[in-house]
Amino acid sequence: MSACWRAEAKASPPNSSDRSPVTDVSEAEHGFSRWGMVIGARRWRMRPASFLTTLVAAGAIAVYFVPAPAGVTQETMHAAALVLLTVGLWAIGTLPEYVVGLIFFTLAMILAVAPADVVFSGFASSTLWLVLGGLVIATAVQRSGLADQIAGALFERFTHSYAQLVAAVVVLAIVLSFLIPATVSRTLLLVPIAAALAERVGFERGSTGYYGLVTAAIMATYQCGTTVLTANAPNLVLAGSAEALYRIQITYAEYLWVQFPVLGLLKGSAIVGFVCWLFRAQMRPAQERRAPAPLTPEQWRTLVILVAALGFWVTDFLHGIKAGWIGMAAAVVCLLPRVGVMPPTAFADVRLGVYFYIGATLGLGLVTQTTGLSQLLGQLIERALPLEQGADFANFIKLSLFSTFAGMLSTNPAQPAVLSPLAEHFSEATGWPLRTVLMTFGIGFTTFLLPYQVPPVLVGMQVGGVRLGTMLRLSLPLAAFGIVLMLPLQYLWWRVIGYFG
Repeated sequence: MSACWRAEAKASPPNSSDRSPVTDVSEAEHGFSRWGMVIGARRWRMRPASFLTTLVAAGAIAVYFVPAPAGVTQETMHAAALVLLTVGLWAIGTLPEYVVGLIFFTLAMILAVAPADVVFSGFASSTLWLVLGGLVIATAVQRSGLADQIAGALFERFTHSYAQLVAAVVVLAIVLSFLIPATVSRTLLLVPIAAALAERVGFERGSTGYYGLVTAAIMATYQCGTTVLTANAPNLVLAGSAEALYRIQITYAEYLWVQFPVLGLLKGSAIVGFVCWLFRAQMRPAQERRAPAPLTPEQWRTLVILVAALGFWVTDFLHGIKAGWIGMAAAVVCLLPRVGVMPPTAFADVRLGVYFYIGATLGLGLVTQTTGLSQLLGQLIERALPLEQGADFANFIKLSLFSTFAGMLSTNPAQPAVLSPLAEHFSEATGWPLRTVLMTFGIGFTTFLLPYQVPPVLVGMQVGGVRLGTMLRLSLPLAAFGIVLMLPLQYLWWRVIGYFG
């Protein structure tokens, strides 16, 4: 019996221009190539993602039924099988993330891996309700056209040089991270604007200048957004895991103070520098500046709601109201008749997939902890990642690199859910407070190496027509720069603010 594998290019589907960006991204994430396997005279075709899915499912089944080794309970092995299946499917991307989350909920209950209050613990977290509120707010901002007004007003002021335009794109991405608490929504908003503006100043689609502006928008939208608590799914999963696992409240202001100065502002500056260096271009003089249109009453109301919500988020350390309930209050106001900015029936337009996705990641974290799986993983990791109390710099670099490369094994929203149950073990090994270890995990998902790790990046690449090689041209050097220079700077910042306890 012999077997041979060969790749076949998949023909472009008809009417591909009529397909939605999200649909195309799903195919880009799952792979466009098919594999042909010949066994004897019979031939099967299998996509790489399908093949990997089969391997993950087979591995999970094997772990579930294998006898538990000495010192490990069978309950822990069952939890390990469920975690392997869930995280593996998230990493491969064969199914939408929320579908994998629903599979997790279903199997956890059918197989009695953990009690219902553990499996569904994420729905009791205020973080998950912040996700729901953020989805409604993002829909309101898009429907009202307020984000377009902000983008147009900012870009029209900075079209005198290529460097200024790149800087304006990055600045707008950072500003929107405070206003729109959904990375995919910000990506879908900013990338088309950056693409249109590139063509307006003389950069044809596919040119170096075009790619520079679009990749700057994609990169800044995700990476700088990871330093604002409400702006990114991994942040919310981390905060929710801290609350669900350890009863630790990570406030909006604390997260911003600890992460934003270095990994937000300085990294944003680094993105501008790398884009101007790697995607050098000259642009023609901008056309005559167009006067911005006045805000409509609906846009004014949206702006007031956003400013009020932002004010309460930033001052949560004073009033003690959790960010989730602030977000829900803003969402309710958006849906109120006459007072709000969209009809209550518009709630049907809100895409709730990410809501169940994050709910599953939060439940996954508590299942990992309560079944003893996190303790087992901590013991295994300790042998490969020795930590020592008092060696703060070495411990910081090791944990930051560990959390960074752990993202290659799963999509970024699942990354903190997998790592958070290990925080208590690392806290004992380093002598740091638990919140410091958790924030170190946060450093890990501020950097990505390969686009598949971050679904919003894949969305931006498809919408902007950016090829994988073009994105790697920016992401890999920026990741190396972040590891070599940004990590030591972040350590110094934490040392200055006394964050190591």
